Amino acid sequence: MATRDRTEEKDSAERNGDKSDEVERYRQAAEDALQQLDWCIGYLHGIRKVEVSRALAKNRSHIRSRLLQRDEQPLPAQRTDET
Repeated sequence: MATRDRTEEKDSAERNGDKSDEVERYRQAAEDALQQLDWCIGYLHGIRKVEVSRALAKNRSHIRSRLLQRDEQPLPAQRTDET
């Protein structure tokens, strides 16, 4: 019976490890997408599409703080006199 319990514990730990790996992959994908969004926001701000860059910056802030539970980071578009 003890061997069976250890086998079940090992299987459970492996499943939890697989889930943890999957969560980490999704988290990394989200971080990569936010970096691409940062670039887009900076580009749009640079070509004077300030309203669009501001809207995207707000969306980015929401995603980062609410969905990823990370601290907000100000973007260059959020710190200039134009916004």
